[in-house]
Amino acid sequence: MAVPGVSTAPLGSRLLGSPTETPRRRRLRVQVLLTVSLLVTNLVGFVVVGALIAVVPGPELLTREFLFVNAVLGPAYLVAATVVGLVWGTLRALRGLRWAVEGRAPTREEAAAALSMPWKLTRIQIVLWLGGLVVFTTAYAMVDPETIPKVSLTIAMSGTTICAFGYLLAEFALRPAAARALEAGDPRRVRIAGVTGRNVLAWLLGTGVPVTGLILVALFSLLHEEASPRQLAKSILAIGGATLVFGLLLTLLGVAATVAPIRSVRAAMTEVEKGHLGTRIQVYDGTELGELQSGFNRMAEGLAERERIRDLFGLHVGHEVAEAAIARNPELGGEEREVAVFFIDLVGSTQLAASRPPQQVVDLLNRFFDVVVDEVDRHGGFVNKFEGDAALAIFGAPADLDDPAGSALAAVRRIQQRLRAEVPDCDAAVGVAAGTAVAGNIGARKRFEYTVIGDPVNEAARLSELAKTVPGAVLASDRAVAAAGAAEAARWTLGDTVTLRGRSAQTRLATPLP
Repeated sequence: MAVPGVSTAPLGSRLLGSPTETPRRRRLRVQVLLTVSLLVTNLVGFVVVGALIAVVPGPELLTREFLFVNAVLGPAYLVAATVVGLVWGTLRALRGLRWAVEGRAPTREEAAAALSMPWKLTRIQIVLWLGGLVVFTTAYAMVDPETIPKVSLTIAMSGTTICAFGYLLAEFALRPAAARALEAGDPRRVRIAGVTGRNVLAWLLGTGVPVTGLILVALFSLLHEEASPRQLAKSILAIGGATLVFGLLLTLLGVAATVAPIRSVRAAMTEVEKGHLGTRIQVYDGTELGELQSGFNRMAEGLAERERIRDLFGLHVGHEVAEAAIARNPELGGEEREVAVFFIDLVGSTQLAASRPPQQVVDLLNRFFDVVVDEVDRHGGFVNKFEGDAALAIFGAPADLDDPAGSALAAVRRIQQRLRAEVPDCDAAVGVAAGTAVAGNIGARKRFEYTVIGDPVNEAARLSELAKTVPGAVLASDRAVAAAGAAEAARWTLGDTVTLRGRSAQTRLATPLP
């Protein structure tokens, strides 16, 4: 679904409404647009025929001997052709777009028929103009056979141009149906020749046909020496003026049909640049530009999926590790780094699990880890492991920190303060250590994780065990305090020296000041 604000006209024009409107309202809108365009274009065509007949070299047709044709047959055929065209076109459109009226998704065949509907409606106009060509050429010829070239030329030129307008306007009016047809899948392309064909059509009918008409007028004048220079000049001026007007209008319609999808893509790209990855475009063009619109939607879906995977990856391994993995190809192995770590463990977790329902235990652990992760992130570290009711946090890898030991000590103090205030129904013991460790990807080629291995990790785990037996339940090594900045080191006091389980070197204990 398109994000609100991307475009005030999802279908390229406010006249076409919104894809979300009801089928009844959509049908009424399309029918009104088709009817108005048919009436206006054919009325203009009738006027153009009358104007050209008055100036094209040849027998004079605005005389008494042609009164019946001009005053009776002409208006009668115009009215009859308009009524037949409206009824025929409406029935054809309703039959081909029944699925849209019923408010259901089209089949592949129905979608293809909907995309070809502008051409089907244009063929109706072509048939009616050909009928007019036959009727009027015959009617005038029955009075004067010399009128055949003049009448056939003017009607053929006008009809060709008007049918071109009819096609472009029908394509415009039927965009809502085309949009829903393209949503149904990927129907076979039923266009004339895509954007190229649309531009060639505009040139052919806006320039090619009128210029051909001028050539024929000149040829007719050469063959009929009775054509005066004044009459020839009038013909050139009339056809040249029509070329300028109708050529411009056809070009504008073609450009509008081409530019509207491009504008929708440009506006949507701006939204994506702002971070709105849910942006989608309404695909309504059956040419290569429609493929561009759907291509943008596929790109946006891919970006959104990539962002979801990236966020999920960050939730599992930590955002710092995820960023490092995205920035460079992760490989097995590690490097020595100066890090600080702390190990935090719930006190009495076994009794807690035995005395409470599982859901309450999970809820307690989540509230506990919320505090831990929040403060670790705030101080520039990342939680490397969750081990049941315990967690290992690392500072100084993979992202560099100016004061990893100070950040770890400050985070521990803040965690203990928040746990007492926000999660009073649990106690946690914390051990903090600092030193040189190997940080990198450990595991197998097909499955590995980022972690740190070394003496500081072992020391932090042992300090966490020992902290369960001291008031405050927080212990740090003297090396961690010594490595910290002066401001943070001043908040800790040194105490006894002990030999931790599994280690030969002695560790002097440090506790936070009250």
